Amino acid sequence: MRHYLLHRAGLGLLVLWAAFSLSFVLLQVLPGDAVLIKFQNPDLGLSPQQIAEMRQAYGADNPLWQQYLHTLAAMLHGDFGYSVQAGVPVSQLIISNLPGTLRLALCGFFLAALLAFALAALCRLPALRSLRNLLQSLPALFISVPTFWLGIALIQLFSFQLRWIPVINPSPWQGLILPIITVAIPISAPLAQILLRSIDEVSTRPFVAVARAKGASESDVLWRHVLRNALLPVLTVAGLLLGELIAGALITETVFGLGGLGQLTQQAVNNQDVAVLQAVVVISALGFVVINLAVDLLMPLLDPRLQLLKGTP
Repeated sequence: MRHYLLHRAGLGLLVLWAAFSLSFVLLQVLPGDAVLIKFQNPDLGLSPQQIAEMRQAYGADNPLWQQYLHTLAAMLHGDFGYSVQAGVPVSQLIISNLPGTLRLALCGFFLAALLAFALAALCRLPALRSLRNLLQSLPALFISVPTFWLGIALIQLFSFQLRWIPVINPSPWQGLILPIITVAIPISAPLAQILLRSIDEVSTRPFVAVARAKGASESDVLWRHVLRNALLPVLTVAGLLLGELIAGALITETVFGLGGLGQLTQQAVNNQDVAVLQAVVVISALGFVVINLAVDLLMPLLDPRLQLLKGTP
């Protein structure tokens, strides 16, 4: 198990390095210069010499390989550099904006899980057998809806038409209702599809037939035998989707004007603030790696057979 953990941690570090390197290259080839955008403003009245000194202070004129090594070494020590536009450490901006994004992403993920389980349960009800095909087509509909369009449609329906949720000066939790629904619906679609297929597959296995032959009720078979084994592929995909949900939360925050990494990213893109964009990419990749490592550690607890495959006694 120790060897397996070291292997997975090594792969995680490789993913983080690849995300950092790729984002560094892409951000460097983008047109624009954050230092010039801020300090060439005529209102500041800075001379060309002063602007050159500012570029030197930020290391903007250093060779790219020096900037790469300096930025990589700093990030390994938890230093994300300084925001040119805000004039404060990037880590301070991340710490102040990350909780809002995590709250939205986690609440959206739990709602998505509830929607997926509800849809799967409805498809298993005998009274709804005739509607099974319709219910199974809903996930495909959910996943095809763009996040930004869904957010705008929900605002139009629940805020402007029905007037149930105010857009102007809502309470903290009122302001989260529509964003949570917006990020939950697309994520619930693949979870529901995989759960439905997994339940159907597990239901045909011999141990389920043995449980029925022993006189177990259908509900007992579903909850004690089928569902536990059907959760394994769902858990794997859930880890991937939770990592992707952070990216979906960034778009949703922009649509609803919520404070978080989404607004921070939008401002950084507008101002070509490379240090902030680099930090957001690395933080998102780190969250993705940590979540999937946690899923890998959790799966053997649900299926003891995986412990043998990974060498756990």
